[in-house]
Amino acid sequence: MPFFWTQFLGAMNDNVFKIDFTSLVTFQAARFSGVDAKTAAFLISAIFILPFVLLSATSGQIADKYDKAMLTRFVKTFEIVVMLIGGAGFLLHSAPLLYLCTFLMGVHSTVFGPVKYSYLPQHLSSQELVGGNGMVEMGTFVAILAGTIVGGASAGFVEHGALVLACACVAIALAGRVVSSFVPVTAAPQPDLRINWNPVSETWRNLKLARENRTVFLSLLGISWLWFVGATFLSSFFSFAKDVLSANPDVVTVLLARSRSVSALGRCCAKNSPSGVSKSASCRSARSA
Repeated sequence: MPFFWTQFLGAMNDNVFKIDFTSLVTFQAARFSGVDAKTAAFLISAIFILPFVLLSATSGQIADKYDKAMLTRFVKTFEIVVMLIGGAGFLLHSAPLLYLCTFLMGVHSTVFGPVKYSYLPQHLSSQELVGGNGMVEMGTFVAILAGTIVGGASAGFVEHGALVLACACVAIALAGRVVSSFVPVTAAPQPDLRINWNPVSETWRNLKLARENRTVFLSLLGISWLWFVGATFLSSFFSFAKDVLSANPDVVTVLLARSRSVSALGRCCAKNSPSGVSKSASCRSARSA
């Protein structure tokens, strides 16, 4: 349970911050100098995703070399620092600080991703693993849904929105760090592993390794395309609501919440479906992270 709530709060904070930031620069662009409201949502998504492209392979090695409980606590402490930067960005209406925070939150999620998905096999039996993956994925998307609602609602406070957002992000980060203290020790599977700190060569090595198995490689391409289309589609909600519907941030929250709720329902179904289907769904979820 401590691990479940740790990853839950992390996913929630990611989305509280991203939805807050995107809503503010879309609907209150005048407060942020040098920001183009029409492209801000896409730029924020790209900055957040960039660390996944650069650092995922190296993060996997780190997760194999060190105790996952220790890494979890380190990541949650790092999250507090990042959210303090983000809070300052909200209070000062500083787009550069908020863009920096977006990138650092991407780094936070990139490092935690391999820990999240390699933690369960070390604590669950093979019969429990499918259900465990489904439960974690369902919790993640419920957290995303909650973060979307909280972020959208907070961004709607015109006068005190920045203060509310800053406090909310820091409070969630602190709660995540407290809960992570109870995550049990998880021995490193490869403590003698030599980490390749060159993210380019390590990423290329992993791609070549995946290319050797046609099924794995095509699955990676398919999942990557799915998430690319999904991220592009969801990012367009902000400009669509403002420029086409002439609506306020609440409409964006409703659109995003409907999408997130369907995703959470799908993860719930994966947990309770027959083992063959569940295993496939869980593996896809793990690969996409």
